[in-house]
Amino acid sequence: MRIAIFGSGGVGGYFGGRLAEQGEDVIFIARGAHLEAMTRTGLQVDSIAGDFTLRKVSATDNPKQAGQVDYVICSVKAWQVQAAGKAMRPMIGPETLVISLQNGVEAPGQLIEVLGADAVVGGLCTIITFQNGPGHIKHIGANPLIRFAHLDNHADPRINTLSEAFNRCNGVKSSIPDDVNVALWQKFLLISPWSGVGAVTRAPIGVLLQQAETRQMLLDAMQEIYTLALARDIEMPQDSVQKTMNTLESFPPNSTTSMQRDIVDGLPSELDAQNGAVVRLADEVEVDTPVNRFILGSLRSLELRARGALKF
Repeated sequence: MRIAIFGSGGVGGYFGGRLAEQGEDVIFIARGAHLEAMTRTGLQVDSIAGDFTLRKVSATDNPKQAGQVDYVICSVKAWQVQAAGKAMRPMIGPETLVISLQNGVEAPGQLIEVLGADAVVGGLCTIITFQNGPGHIKHIGANPLIRFAHLDNHADPRINTLSEAFNRCNGVKSSIPDDVNVALWQKFLLISPWSGVGAVTRAPIGVLLQQAETRQMLLDAMQEIYTLALARDIEMPQDSVQKTMNTLESFPPNSTTSMQRDIVDGLPSELDAQNGAVVRLADEVEVDTPVNRFILGSLRSLELRARGALKF
């Protein structure tokens, strides 16, 4: 079984590293200093589930060099998905399965537009991790969980095979959701409010939960997404908002999201795929989302500046 990791930062580097540690044939698609470090000295992963180092890894910036693989884990940023789908075509054979692991709910459909429905499954993961330097991944919170399935939820032995491979990895749990669309929206319910409120306030999750005003903002933003999901015929459990708050309470208090960190650092972010998607999808079904709209409006200028479209 040959597995390509397309996007080898915090998420891709961690899960790809665990698969390689377990003995799977993994090739990392990376670039720049990160690629150079991996090819020269390997991949170092510091993890609350146990540190490990891969002294030798297979890595390239050229998908053609990688050749056809059995699986592609697509772990680029959400705004890079369509370009990634086109770039990974040389690795896609008739039986290749691509797993999207982006935040938000639109990435699987974007990949399907490029690669076809049989080749793509929707996926999500729970993990707090980031690239701590070239060739160095740091996992600081959340027990690693990865879930994926076809958007129409039909059975596929390729999914079972990959899920079993993840479950053999140290500290990783994998499962196949009964309804992957519900699972994707449950993750959306968690990540978008946290990312947005965190980016607006520049505060970690512990502060957001402790302060009454920001805690209420989180709850209100979650309720908007829950209402939106129901309006779009996603069968969300009634206790989704409370369970999501319980999950946030379990994270280390200093935790932040990748979108929040990118905005603080002046980098392009997933704003459009998270709070922007909430507003856009809500407008289509005439659902009010004032908190998410406020977050989007508050951060839009910073996003445009990071992308070179606005100067101030």
